[in-house]
Amino acid sequence: MLDQIKLLPDSIANQIAAGEVIQRPASVVKELLENALDAQASHINLIVKDAGRTLVQITDDGKGMSPTDARMCFEKHATSKITSAHDLFQLQTLGFRGEALASIAAISHVQLKTKTAPDELGTEIIMEGSELKSQENCTANTGTSFSVKNLFYNVPARRNFLKSNAAELRHIIEEFQRVAMVHPQVSFTFYNNGSVLYQLPKGALKQRIAQIFGKKYEEKLVPIEEQTDDLK
Repeated sequence: MLDQIKLLPDSIANQIAAGEVIQRPASVVKELLENALDAQASHINLIVKDAGRTLVQITDDGKGMSPTDARMCFEKHATSKITSAHDLFQLQTLGFRGEALASIAAISHVQLKTKTAPDELGTEIIMEGSELKSQENCTANTGTSFSVKNLFYNVPARRNFLKSNAAELRHIIEEFQRVAMVHPQVSFTFYNNGSVLYQLPKGALKQRIAQIFGKKYEEKLVPIEEQTDDLK
């Protein structure tokens, strides 16, 4: 009998793996928002077009990346957040696996612009289906901007699996609210098809809840504080 088991080409393997991490546009929003928070951003701007099918763009004023790190961030299992297995038991970041950006780049067109405070120029990288198309110096503000376009362009079955724009936008809003709710020290702006959905200035947790769900909830909130040996 002839041998039948073969190794898949990297391009196909990357698309399959990406589907485990990025299931819909809201997954992209989640991963990029968490990356921005891990970069110590104080303001995060989210732009969505066509419920994320056409564009998901997240811009932050965080630490930014060096040219080398900007290229490395798209490699599988490349991360700045852990260096050993011991680090897994004392995580201080939202992300750590080094899979999200590689997965996003495998199934979309990605433009990255980033700059650190000490650098005069930033770095612009264009990725298409895990392939590096260009890397150049560019003018940029300190921080990072990811533009993710044409999500699932090379995985038609996954793209066809997406729900209506209204349903996908609901998933994005839920993810945005989840992240913004627990980080009131960060200001957020969310644009959908050119219109402002949320403009959340930094403030206290109680204010953030009212900003997201309406002032009628603010009057009903009761502060609770509890502390144990393991939890505060």
